[in-house]
Amino acid sequence: MNSQHIEELTRQLLVDIGEDPQREGLQKTPQRVAASWDFLMQGYGEDPDALINSAIFTVEANHMIIVKDIEIFSMCEHHMLPFFGRCHIGYIPKGKVIGVSKLARLADIFARRLQVQERLTNQIARALMDHLAPEGVGVVLEARHMCMMMRGVEKQDSSMITSAMLGSFHGSNATRNEFLQLIHQRPLG
Repeated sequence: MNSQHIEELTRQLLVDIGEDPQREGLQKTPQRVAASWDFLMQGYGEDPDALINSAIFTVEANHMIIVKDIEIFSMCEHHMLPFFGRCHIGYIPKGKVIGVSKLARLADIFARRLQVQERLTNQIARALMDHLAPEGVGVVLEARHMCMMMRGVEKQDSSMITSAMLGSFHGSNATRNEFLQLIHQRPLG
């Protein structure tokens, strides 16, 4: 990422909206914005294939594995405003599992890019399907979009739900329903 250029663009944006980039509160804004974008877009510099391949383990397991309520923060590619929510990932292995923390990291790699929620959901599911070759994969993402909340239609209580069901999660009503029921159970404790 070209931080210096982002700083220059931010300075110009401040001028274009009628602000003075030399005003006390804005003097370091271009640097802060560049650092923020470097963090928010770090997924472009990360390789989901390498992440997954570094954490695959051989296990005799054929039961559903679910990690739910993974916090997701991403940036809408249409308005470059945040969307955020929770991601739920489930799969049924066929001899290979992935380290549990890697599921959250995988979601972050794809979320830390300019995105649409539909693509983000599919990218997570497809990466797991392609690398683990499980019986099936299910991903459900529930998010609130600032582009709907603070501009345009200004709907504060709206959320979007997307799902990607592959393999047995797509072909079997029982498998899909089990997954959906388990991700909506109340948390432990």
